[in-house]
Amino acid sequence: MQSDASNIRQVAAIAGVSIATVSRTLQHPELVKAETREKVLAAVRQTNFVSNAQARTFRQQATKAVIVLVRDIGNPFYLEIYKGIDEVAREAGFRVLLSDARDDDAQVQQHIEMVRQKQADGLILMVGHFPAELTEKIDQLPPLVIASEAFPGLDLPTVKVDNAQASRQAIAYLVNEGHRRIVHLAGPLPEQLALERLEGYRAGLREAGISYNDKLVVPGDYSIEAGRSAVRRLREADTEFSAIFAASDQMAIGAISELRRLGQKVPEDISVVGFDDIILADAMDPPLTTIRQPRREIGRQAMSMMIARLSGETARTVVELPTELVPRESVRRARPLDS
Repeated sequence: MQSDASNIRQVAAIAGVSIATVSRTLQHPELVKAETREKVLAAVRQTNFVSNAQARTFRQQATKAVIVLVRDIGNPFYLEIYKGIDEVAREAGFRVLLSDARDDDAQVQQHIEMVRQKQADGLILMVGHFPAELTEKIDQLPPLVIASEAFPGLDLPTVKVDNAQASRQAIAYLVNEGHRRIVHLAGPLPEQLALERLEGYRAGLREAGISYNDKLVVPGDYSIEAGRSAVRRLREADTEFSAIFAASDQMAIGAISELRRLGQKVPEDISVVGFDDIILADAMDPPLTTIRQPRREIGRQAMSMMIARLSGETARTVVELPTELVPRESVRRARPLDS
């Protein structure tokens, strides 16, 4: 077996730095420039170098904390997922640190760096973007789990729902009620999550023999204001429709609010279906028909995946959980002139 001294010399030679720099990177990474730190860590991975001191102190260095990074901390969608994460975390003796990405790739990179610097043991991501510059370095990243989002091609443990199938179910429900002019308030295209729900919308139309019309698709950022804005744009363009399928409950709520402001009633004039089944959906007037995601179970599964990764186990790459269409009072049968 090689000694620490010979191993650290090998790491230094590969990284093109001094032995002192290698030692400083391993003990105090925050004091080393990012570019230099990455060279050293790449050499460490290449040589499988773990110092005796590191091995002895590994357990003491574990923080028993996991960061959860969400795209919008003000969105009630994330509350139930967080509860599921926290339940499993508490059972396993972990703390959960919640943080807001604000749809900023730099925040993702910053929080990955926090895990590298041992401020937390792992990172659960619920964000719309994954930094392109990191996609080729997946095997070099600290423990990551993706929850409720989709990043095809990334070999990362992921728990999500079948968004396309859920959207097809929503469209089939509206078509069964006689609707054919169905607007889709999409998510922020071309994000993968938004694309999957758009594909389900298009598939549902195809199965019903309805031609796709891009004038009936209005993208937004899943917010209440995005729903309001979309309805304004549709009305300003004199677009005719009898139903709305929104990619989030918040967009559906915004759409209903704006329709009401414009003198139209839901569901008497326009039917509306949402996606998520947030706590406000059942409290709406009228109560919102929506696609229910098993959000607490998404959280529980995500934290279980993280614990498995931190324990050295191989976590399943993708887990898809079932959704459910919840009929309430925001949809009525289309009148002949509506369809």
